[in-house]
Amino acid sequence: MPNLFLLLIIALVAWLGYRKFLADAEKLARQRERVRREREAGAQGTLVKDPATGEYRVKQD
Repeated sequence: MPNLFLLLIIALVAWLGYRKFLADAEKLARQRERVRREREAGAQGTLVKDPATGEYRVKQD
């Protein structure tokens, strides 16, 4: 029975690690796609509007 618990714990940790890996890979892909689009357009960055002041600023990563 302890072997089963150990196996379940290992499987859970592996599954959580896999999910974290996928989330990080998707985040990196989105970031690289944004950089590629900026480079194609010749932009220096992406502007975002500050809701408090209404001013536009360059998006910080």
